[in-house]
Amino acid sequence: MFLENIKNNGCIEVICGSMFSGKTEELIRRIRRAKFANLKIEIFKPSIDTRYAVDDVVSHDFHKIPCHAVRDPREMLDIADDVQVVGIDEAQFYDLSLVEVAQTLADRGVRVIIAGLDTDYQGKPFGPMPYLMAVAEEVRKVHAICVRCGNLANHSHRLSDSEELVVLGEKEAYEPLCRECYNKAIAAEKAKA
Repeated sequence: MFLENIKNNGCIEVICGSMFSGKTEELIRRIRRAKFANLKIEIFKPSIDTRYAVDDVVSHDFHKIPCHAVRDPREMLDIADDVQVVGIDEAQFYDLSLVEVAQTLADRGVRVIIAGLDTDYQGKPFGPMPYLMAVAEEVRKVHAICVRCGNLANHSHRLSDSEELVVLGEKEAYEPLCRECYNKAIAAEKAKA
């Protein structure tokens, strides 16, 4: 009886951090464990994220799992009634309606696992992520390694001059930096301007 109640309780789990910190890898790990437990799952990602694949969530290490690419988070509510776990990758690219969608799914008894960048390239809270962290039952912050000094990195430093908020890219466009190295990089960029 106790395990049955736990299984049917909805919740929101957020995995956040900088680029190259293992967010998607952790999402895939949790989804695979749910599959192993024979739970019915659905996985989503934003349709704008076509870096590795259109219909797969793919980690930087090229581990992947099939998903539905959707533009509007409200499309996630059209899942079957018997879905027990929903995974959402790259949540920072969605609008704030994702918060209500995640709450609605959790209220239905669904375990909602969300991965995304907590801050943008300027170090500011990114999209719906801070709101999702506020309503989640669990928040796990993962870290990359600073490519300049080897400390824990929590910033996604953009290597290009673009000022667009969303610039899809990998190691050619971003590098993970710790606070000190990020601040030095920003100061050096301002000095050049």
